[in-house]
Amino acid sequence: MSAAEFHHFGVPTNVKQENEIYIEGAGVNITDAESHPYGVEFLRFDADSPMPEAVKTKCHAAFKVPDLDAALKGQNVIIEPFDATETLTCAFITDGDAVIELMQEK
Repeated sequence: MSAAEFHHFGVPTNVKQENEIYIEGAGVNITDAESHPYGVEFLRFDADSPMPEAVKTKCHAAFKVPDLDAALKGQNVIIEPFDATETLTCAFITDGDAVIELMQEK
């Protein structure tokens, strides 16, 4: 994988946070990691969220990559690439017990 740049640390929670953003298709409320002093993104999932159990229950590290398709080659992909925002495409992989989010700017 080419140079990956750390972006945020995702933490599942059951506690409602200030300024949550709801992502309907994923059934999750998230906070803006860029506004947190340590780059933490809190994720609060709906009971019927379709996201994989590993994403709903484990913390994840997120990295920006220059080429998402190349970064996913040979990886254990648990969430295929999706448009997270108008400017960002994301996917999730596992590496052993680690959950990792890979992100590419469009």
